[in-house]
Amino acid sequence: MKAMILAAGLGNRMRPLTLYKPKPLLEVGGKPLIVWHIEKLKKIGVTEIIINSAWLADVLIGALGDGSQFGVTIRWTREAEGLETAGGIINALPLLGTEPFILVNGDVWTTFDFSSLLNVNLGADLAHLVFVTNPAQHPKGDFILANGRSYTFEQGQQGEALTYSGVAVINPKMFDGLDAGKRPLAPLLKDAMLDGKISAEKMQAAWVDVGTPERLSDLDLQIRQGMYA
Repeated sequence: MKAMILAAGLGNRMRPLTLYKPKPLLEVGGKPLIVWHIEKLKKIGVTEIIINSAWLADVLIGALGDGSQFGVTIRWTREAEGLETAGGIINALPLLGTEPFILVNGDVWTTFDFSSLLNVNLGADLAHLVFVTNPAQHPKGDFILANGRSYTFEQGQQGEALTYSGVAVINPKMFDGLDAGKRPLAPLLKDAMLDGKISAEKMQAAWVDVGTPERLSDLDLQIRQGMYA
């Protein structure tokens, strides 16, 4: 199974930290955010990793290289301008192939054990999403979870409103027939939910959307204090 880490964002909310360093290379616990993901993927035997790049791409690629320092193989895509989530994935499809792959946002941090993702059987589904309890900065959540399935709020399904963690298993068929270019992922997920083709689970682990310098600093301190040991 392959994995893709999304790492092309501008990191505007993290400035000035991201003026000269791409957001995935910002460190917590003495390690770049993206390296935590790479090591977790390596631990479960996922050693083919595709990473997209745009903002400060040369810095990011220069730091991580071909992945050999981590015992994995990293293959890169470059985006002249950020293509957003779905656009970045479509651009990487020639490297990802036709089988379901693990998708991870490069700017989140979690203690979630990725090994469970290896056992996800999508069947006719287009994706399996991992949700988290709504964080303070996003109290209303993104989607509804009920009986292992994901729904949009518009569907009126009774269940728990949760936030998408940025961790998923994606079937490349979700992007069949779509043109390359700038395109967000959320509308595609919603369309698939309306068709009943998205499964989901609620994460039982620590998770942080490292979206501001304050959250980065807080997380770094918590890791160094052993809170997640």
